[in-house]
Amino acid sequence: MVFANPIEEGLASGLFYDRLAVPFYLSPDKVESDYSPVRFARELKLFRSFCPNGSVLDVGCSTGAFLFQLKTRFDGDYEIAGIDVAGPALDYAEQKGIPVLRESFLRSDFGSKRFDAITFWAVIEHLDKPGEFLAKAASLLRPSGLCFILVPNLSSLAVRLLGAKYRYIFPQHLNYFNPTTLRLFAANTPRLRIVHTTSTHFNPIVIWQDWRGSGQFVADESRAKLLKQTTAYKQNPILQPLKLGLSIVEALLSRCNLADNIVVVLQKVGL
Repeated sequence: MVFANPIEEGLASGLFYDRLAVPFYLSPDKVESDYSPVRFARELKLFRSFCPNGSVLDVGCSTGAFLFQLKTRFDGDYEIAGIDVAGPALDYAEQKGIPVLRESFLRSDFGSKRFDAITFWAVIEHLDKPGEFLAKAASLLRPSGLCFILVPNLSSLAVRLLGAKYRYIFPQHLNYFNPTTLRLFAANTPRLRIVHTTSTHFNPIVIWQDWRGSGQFVADESRAKLLKQTTAYKQNPILQPLKLGLSIVEALLSRCNLADNIVVVLQKVGL
């Protein structure tokens, strides 16, 4: 297992993300990309295949883009809620009609409320106590409820080619998982059993830029700009043949667990 030590206090408390909300999460490029129709295409397809309806809690919901897609695309199928500590990002989510909780997930009291699904999209790698988060998620799920986790893949092709030059090996990421360690991590919560694992996403532009780069921290503005750029590529009909080729490459990398991210779907057993 690869993890950061020591951990900056702001990263552990969540204050860092509250401060990051305006310059990054609410930057025009980031918001436009997050709310584009293609942004959560893979996550939505996976989520819908396991959870066609029910109550959903998105932990680390940020500006609420994933929940917005559930609400608008599948109207009436889901009761949605998000939770985060980044105040300005949550302001934006509420403007989009997303109900949110403005507090730490571990300290939040949900009373008797239980959920059919809890999602951690690119969140677990940011947590100093990921095991406690997963244990609390298990306690909040209804019997047979589902938990979805997506994290960067430390065994991805990008990491194998770039090593420490890869832009997502950086201070905000406190834990680095590969398929084996993610399964071991999930297995530490007895009330959850693994029902699905996969590897997903591939961005050759990131590999090319980081290969040519100096290995220094990639500024938030640059990351948001690239996200907007790749989102535009995905939506450009002229580039559909290229998109098809990339999807074939991604499928091959996925079968070898070499894609950029890894996903595990967990199901609650017992009460």
